[in-house]
Amino acid sequence: MFFYAHSGLRYLVLLAGVLAIAYFAFGLATKRPFDKGGRILGAAFAGTLHLQVLLGILVLVTRFYYPALIGHIVMMVLAAGTAQATSSINRRKPQPGYALPLVGAVLAILFIVGGIMAISRGVFTTTAM
Repeated sequence: MFFYAHSGLRYLVLLAGVLAIAYFAFGLATKRPFDKGGRILGAAFAGTLHLQVLLGILVLVTRFYYPALIGHIVMMVLAAGTAQATSSINRRKPQPGYALPLVGAVLAILFIVGGIMAISRGVFTTTAM
C-alpha cells in the first residue's frame, strides 16, 4: 500500500515542482515583488516532497531493501532539504525574491530525477517491485 502511494504521489511532486519553477521564473522575468502565490507554491512543493520522503521511509521499512536504494534515499533527502532550505531562507529575507526559490526548485527537480535514476527507473514508468 505504501509503495503505491509513494509511486503515485511522485506525479503531484513533479507537478508542484514544475508549477513552482514556472511561477518563480515568470516572477523573476517580470521583476514582480514576491507575493503570497510564491509562498504557497514553495510551501506546496516542499510539503509534497516531505510527504514523499515520509512515504519512502514507510516503504523502506515494509518492503525489501536493495543497495541501489542508498543513492535514491540520499538524492530524495537532498531534494526535500534543498526545497525547504531555499524557501525558508527566502521567506526570512527583508525583501524576498524569486531567484533563490527558483534555484532551489530546479535543484530539487534535478535531485529527484537523479534519485529516480539511481533505482534504474524512468520518471514516468510504473513498475511494481
